[in-house]
Amino acid sequence: MIQLLPGQLHFGKDVQLKTLLGSCVALTLWHPKLNVGGMCHYLLPSRLRRDFDEPLDGRYGDEAVQTLVSALQNSGAKSSDFIAHLYGGADTIPDALKVKFNVGERNIEQAWRLIDQHGFQLDGVDVGDNVPRHVSMDLRTGLVGVKRGQPAQSGKK
Repeated sequence: MIQLLPGQLHFGKDVQLKTLLGSCVALTLWHPKLNVGGMCHYLLPSRLRRDFDEPLDGRYGDEAVQTLVSALQNSGAKSSDFIAHLYGGADTIPDALKVKFNVGERNIEQAWRLIDQHGFQLDGVDVGDNVPRHVSMDLRTGLVGVKRGQPAQSGKK
């Protein structure tokens, strides 16, 4: 079992992956014929500035997915042959704080763009709301599961 923390990703076979999401997003990919896949867990949609000499960073959605796409291409597959699931992007800041950065919403929007850009076949989605999610993926079977947690407290009585 590999526990993915924010900014981490894994692509391969024969292992179980799991992660816990708040405003972060997890994208899972599975190739049903090659029995290979992966998951990324990103914190922010993209970097504002990136020095192109720097390595890709899994904390950012565009760079995490680019890393997964490179790995799947190295496996001899095309992006459009992969089944995708998308989870997370919760609004985890209590309403009482009266400050909204919309990180979850921006992460979800980035994920939609990346799914379209790479031609993934979207099969499962559970995004938004104000609940954390436990996501698991079995890279032996491609089975993806999600369990929703308790909503974030609003701070109102």
